[in-house]
Amino acid sequence: MDAVKKSLISLHLTVVLLGGTALFSRLVPLSASDITLVRSVFACIALFAFLKLAKNKIKLNSRKDYGVALGLGLLMALHWVTYFAAMQYAGVSVGMIALFTFPVITVLIEPFFERVRLVWQDILSTLTVIIGVYLIVPETSLENDITLGVLIGIASAVLYSFRNLIHRKHFKHYTGAQAMAWQTLVISVLMLPVGSEAITSASTNSWLMLLLLGTVFTALPHALIAASLRHLRAKTFSLIACMQPLYGVFLAIILLNETPGWSALVGGILITSASVYETLNTHKLHSSNDD
Repeated sequence: MDAVKKSLISLHLTVVLLGGTALFSRLVPLSASDITLVRSVFACIALFAFLKLAKNKIKLNSRKDYGVALGLGLLMALHWVTYFAAMQYAGVSVGMIALFTFPVITVLIEPFFERVRLVWQDILSTLTVIIGVYLIVPETSLENDITLGVLIGIASAVLYSFRNLIHRKHFKHYTGAQAMAWQTLVISVLMLPVGSEAITSASTNSWLMLLLLGTVFTALPHALIAASLRHLRAKTFSLIACMQPLYGVFLAIILLNETPGWSALVGGILITSASVYETLNTHKLHSSNDD
């Protein structure tokens, strides 16, 4: 098996693992902030250990980069908290679909970061996402947990979009493992003051779940991403990453017995389709700019 095939298999495994992180919002009986705290601590330890064992560079290049890492860590902390909260309110299937509005949201806010213009296709993608969100929301009242979860999921998508744009502009010269090691360190420090006593009284099973989340489902995927990109184009990675909500929904159906309705599934197809289109279009744009 050649390096490209191995990288493709590795990348699909990575996306399955990232999609599987949503399951822990239901499997671990802790708040979203507590899950985020313990996840980041375990992931931080694992990522720095990986960098050390692989003899990769750990330190950042400049004081400015440490400041960028601080900002990215803050955005990721807020993103992870809202990510798990969305799943706890709306369920994994609907929460994953809501989160995956981020590629279209990224396109809408990208002109504030780079010299790109919105085109009519971007507006069409936005309208497609709005229709998709309308289909997965059962009612407009915030008293409905699913509706609230969808809104929190979209807020998480906005945070993730800002994080990705800042990362691409100021932090892309670092590997995924190195970048995430410093960001999880920031998240751990920021979340420590808001950790509750429920963490210390959590069951052994919960601690094992959190260890699994922080290492196998967080640290490992980011190490695999760094390895995969040596043999695959970034465009290939982004397109395969678009399968994350599909893997997440499939895992939720199989492992959590969730049964999303037809309206939610159609909404999910619309949102994912718009995300795939914008991912393709974004890479076409950046490729032409690089030329």
